[in-house]
Amino acid sequence: MDFENLNIWCWLVPALVGIISGILGYLIGKGSSTTIDNSADLKLLQDKNAKLQADLDACNDKVSALSVAPVVAAIPFDAAAAKAAMGKTIKEDDLKVVEGIGPKIEGMFQDAGISTWKALSDTAVAKCQEILNGGGERYKVHDPASWPMQAKMCYEGKWAELAKWQDEHDHGKL
Repeated sequence: MDFENLNIWCWLVPALVGIISGILGYLIGKGSSTTIDNSADLKLLQDKNAKLQADLDACNDKVSALSVAPVVAAIPFDAAAAKAAMGKTIKEDDLKVVEGIGPKIEGMFQDAGISTWKALSDTAVAKCQEILNGGGERYKVHDPASWPMQAKMCYEGKWAELAKWQDEHDHGKL
């Protein structure tokens, strides 16, 4: 009979020691934690970042004022070639031809002043992502990494190349 009582104590003592150790460890750890206030450093770095951004904007303004954009002749749109390569009627500057862009996203880009293939081809991917982020959470799943490249193929009339690229890629991915 003594062995049965001993067996309970073999389980009970380590369990109690473990619980007490856990509580003491928590209390000691909680009591020794300190909060570091880096708000002054953060404010200093934010001010420095704002100054650097202002300097960058001023430099970009100077560069854009000095540079003269070359006059590029518009490439004529060939609807027959587009239809032959894509297998459907294509309207000029229809952004929905770009894989990943639907009617809602096309409207968002048009609202942002990007309504032609040429304009989209000249838009940075970061700007495309910024426009998508402006539409809310539901548009953050889209990946605009290939959109300027696809738009350039549209603008330049490289329909067979675009059709091949879109066939090889599933929503912009291999």
